[in-house]
Amino acid sequence: MALPRVADVRKLTDEEISEQVIAAKKKLFELRLQLATRRLEKTHEFKHTRHRLAQLLTVERERQLAAQKEA
Repeated sequence: MALPRVADVRKLTDEEISEQVIAAKKKLFELRLQLATRRLEKTHEFKHTRHRLAQLLTVERERQLAAQKEA
């Protein structure tokens, strides 16, 4: 499975980005829980989820900075 693209994130609205940030954080929590209870089979999901979360937060911050410059 390929890593998600940042171009896909840039197409989202601010509300969708916020929702996906929350979803990614929940998924990371669930993955850590599965790892602790030794039920995790796909360890690559950590990398993909962290990567996606970083993309979402980066785009969110870029938009915040752009809004501050405009104001």
